[in-house]
Amino acid sequence: MQEGAGLGLEALSPTEVEKRVEDAACAKAALPTGRCFVSAMLAGAFVAFGGMFFCLFLSDATLPFAVQRLVGGVCFCLGLVLVLCCGAELFTGNVLMVCSRASGRVPWRAVLGNWGLVWLGNLAGSLLAMALVLLANVQGMNGGEVGATFVSVAAAKASLGPVELFFKAVMCNVLVCLAVWIGFASRSVTDKVVGILLPIAAFVACGFEHCVANMFFLSTGLALNVLGGVGAAGAVALGGAAANLVLATLGNVAGGTLVGLAYWYAYRGKEAR
Repeated sequence: MQEGAGLGLEALSPTEVEKRVEDAACAKAALPTGRCFVSAMLAGAFVAFGGMFFCLFLSDATLPFAVQRLVGGVCFCLGLVLVLCCGAELFTGNVLMVCSRASGRVPWRAVLGNWGLVWLGNLAGSLLAMALVLLANVQGMNGGEVGATFVSVAAAKASLGPVELFFKAVMCNVLVCLAVWIGFASRSVTDKVVGILLPIAAFVACGFEHCVANMFFLSTGLALNVLGGVGAAGAVALGGAAANLVLATLGNVAGGTLVGLAYWYAYRGKEAR
């Protein structure tokens, strides 16, 4: 009997989780293009809602730094809770498809095709969510401080140095993929929600870089700064925003691959060889 088998309501064992991750990767690789893209749009919008909640909380400058970061991180968890519990295709979580590739169950062409399609779908969903947020005038809340927070968050991200940005992105997806791993181990919605809170809150509180979240932060900050006149002129540079998305994506792939291959080697590698 496998470790952890037949435990009923107990969380799945690491060996069982690894197999579940591989099975999910095979299903993702087989998704029809249209369904995959729409599901990815949902994930982009869900993460954007978490980013909106985060900026709303951060707009209260009277709160101490540690309180802002911790509670803001918990607010951002809304995004991954919706992704894992409601079902959606998130690029950063799909990096774990490397487990199935390592076992030879999914070819690189299918993995890279899924990543590319899901990344574009996440971007489309983020932009749609941005439009809804701006039309709802969320940026006008707290006397306009929410809008100023959108711009300041985007400006800080667009001005990061490349080395710092890349490794912030690596660290981010290490924590995100561990949260997704916990989600695969869970047997109930409550398990998933509780399990992902600390890893996601930690990456947000530490200021790590998540490419899908940045699709929303950067586009919203850029729109408010350039079109809405919020913040100093040129506070959010288009070139810096584009560079952020490229490097954050590469760092997220590196971090998620590190987690996926480590767990594949520890719990499946010997069997696969």
